[in-house]
Amino acid sequence: MKKESRRKASAGRRRQLGLFFARIFFIALLFAMLYVLRRLGPGAREETALQAISVDLGQGQKAELEIPAYRDQAYYVLHGDVPFFDPETAGFFGESYSELDSLGRCGPAWALLDPSMMTEEAREDMKGIRPSGWQQVRYKGIIDSDPPFLYHRCHLIAYTLTGQSANEKNLITGTRYFNVSGMLPFERQVMDYLWDTGYHVLYRVTPVFAGRDLLCHGVIMEAWSVEDHGKGLCFNVYVYNVQPGVTLNYADGSSRADGDR
Repeated sequence: MKKESRRKASAGRRRQLGLFFARIFFIALLFAMLYVLRRLGPGAREETALQAISVDLGQGQKAELEIPAYRDQAYYVLHGDVPFFDPETAGFFGESYSELDSLGRCGPAWALLDPSMMTEEAREDMKGIRPSGWQQVRYKGIIDSDPPFLYHRCHLIAYTLTGQSANEKNLITGTRYFNVSGMLPFERQVMDYLWDTGYHVLYRVTPVFAGRDLLCHGVIMEAWSVEDHGKGLCFNVYVYNVQPGVTLNYADGSSRADGDR
């Protein structure tokens, strides 16, 4: 009887131990599933680094990029800060905008800019245009504008440079930080150079999408002053489409404040 009792007690302890480890495994599996859903589901953590991504620059030209993760600087210098295009053979005349792709996304826009193309007139109403990835949200206390909208309808080629306002081929979804702290300083360089010299500038802006993402991860901005062979103006930068304090989901443009679940 004693042996039988000990055997039953031992079997009971093994069952309890098995149930204990089964619970531990189930809890660990649950946390793993929640982690995956947070990474890949709606509102997933943004990924600002791009590895071995091929970008169509238009006119049959491509660029292979390795973009590091965003680290508090709005842009990253590409190709030694020299444009990917060859100024001698670029073939930029007037201005050109790519057709929207099957997902409604913009492609490269380029122009041979001169001061006569610039405008100071009021812009057209653009509210009817919803660029790919447009999911507007207000973030009071995070976005420093009134109202505190996350997204702007951002021009690839700035409105002041060509007067192209409500042109859906020239408008992408970009954060306020991307537009004001990222693109605007480079656009002002171009504007100031044109006004000061009266010369021409070869200019191209290319949105960078990963896979089938609807929100672009950033843009490539390239400029080259023609008459002085790039001495007055020359840059090639990647501008991050990010917003400090907000996590973006590039797949669809959804977002959440950092720390929210």
